[in-house]
Amino acid sequence: MDARSPETSGLSGLIPTGAELAVLATGATWSEGPVWMPSTQSVRWSDIPGNRILEYSAVNRSVSVYASDVEFTNGRTLDHDGSVIQCSHGRRRIERDRDGVVTPIVDSYNGVRLNSPNDVVVAADGSIWFSDPPYGIVVSIEGHPGEREYGDNFVFRHDVDTGDTRPVVIDVEEPNGLAFSPDGSILYVSDTSAALRTDGGNHHIRAYDVDGTRCKNGRIFAVIGDGISDGFRVDIEGNVWTSTASGVSVYSPDGRSLGHIAVPEVVSNLCFGGPDGTTLFITASTSLYSIATSTRDAASTTPARPQEA
Repeated sequence: MDARSPETSGLSGLIPTGAELAVLATGATWSEGPVWMPSTQSVRWSDIPGNRILEYSAVNRSVSVYASDVEFTNGRTLDHDGSVIQCSHGRRRIERDRDGVVTPIVDSYNGVRLNSPNDVVVAADGSIWFSDPPYGIVVSIEGHPGEREYGDNFVFRHDVDTGDTRPVVIDVEEPNGLAFSPDGSILYVSDTSAALRTDGGNHHIRAYDVDGTRCKNGRIFAVIGDGISDGFRVDIEGNVWTSTASGVSVYSPDGRSLGHIAVPEVVSNLCFGGPDGTTLFITASTSLYSIATSTRDAASTTPARPQEA
């Protein structure tokens, strides 16, 4: 395991002195969608063009192929019951993986197929919120060629009790990463329309006030000057940790830049995990990295949905 002392300017209160950036695994084609699995003390992530899901065990420090021929999975998160909810580019759906058994959750809106769900979060009430940009139907190595059947790119909310799926954010060109603030009152959405364009496009994170099942008061939270905000997480203090082309940038709840962690590959996404939840795991191009922090994911403090008797 390779380790180095990275540049972590401005993050003295969030990154412990002497923290090292460690390479945990390499050999992927494009790493994405990491999630910490408390039940197995491991990180699960996607190698999208490789059409496989990888898993790094923090117990024995080994890497394994969790599943192959997975139809180009991308982002994932844990549901309140511990099962994995993941985005499938190839199947154009949100699906659940419970102990290796994969079942569909939602694959359509108004009678037509979704584009290629990219990132997903679960709200405190158990509803599933996901972004639906076109990357899996326009990038040949990340899915299958297809059409935007509803003609746009939305962020949706899926009610698991009623089966109702409806847009909650419609003013983002190409929605990508998602995360809630610690109290769930703000939804952050990255717009990465600059990723595939040569004539401009957006490379910022927007913030929305969550009003029950709706979002309002959309505004730009932070502009990413170095690449795009492909994926991000929010910590318990409300700071946003986002991927960039050269590492991980951190923003305060009011959008101020706090600092940056330099990573030697283009970063796609990240998640918090480890035994105490304070390790930051970073997916970057071919590799999985980690670095110690002094905080943890806001989602770890979100009250779980009440269980039925």
